[in-house]
Amino acid sequence: MSTTIADISVKTIDGRDTLLKEYLGKVLLIVNVASYCGYTSQYKGLEELYQKYRTQGLEILSFPCNDYGMQEPGTNEEIVEFCTTRYGVSFQLFDKVHAQGSQQHPLYAFLTKAVEPTGNVSWNFEKFLVNKQGEVVARFKSAVPPNDLQLVAAIERELAQ
Repeated sequence: MSTTIADISVKTIDGRDTLLKEYLGKVLLIVNVASYCGYTSQYKGLEELYQKYRTQGLEILSFPCNDYGMQEPGTNEEIVEFCTTRYGVSFQLFDKVHAQGSQQHPLYAFLTKAVEPTGNVSWNFEKFLVNKQGEVVARFKSAVPPNDLQLVAAIERELAQ
């Protein structure tokens, strides 16, 4: 089994297939997102993180997910419209995925086993930090906001590597 996300295939929100090895050399924050969640306002903090650290090599990869409370019912077009007009999101949005269950996307099957605590994503806006080599190095629950000092410190540590 691979120890990195490099060979996992994902689809961008506009339908382009890509392998995550395209992001090797970057620090990644992978987040399952939803437009109608109590945590949706985290889009603002994620965009602020992205603006602050993108020139240093941070990429935020957001995966819309309707698994939790049916809080992402929209089409890809509606999701893009919501994220860009409401929160000014400029980081990468991907096609809607399942983060759990029988149709769990291979990315989430990998992420949920790659770092402690292992196990299913429990809600929207759970965050996985991936180093420049494509290895998952940390996991942060939904309630951890993007500006959390431990999360920011972990990102800065990986960017400095």
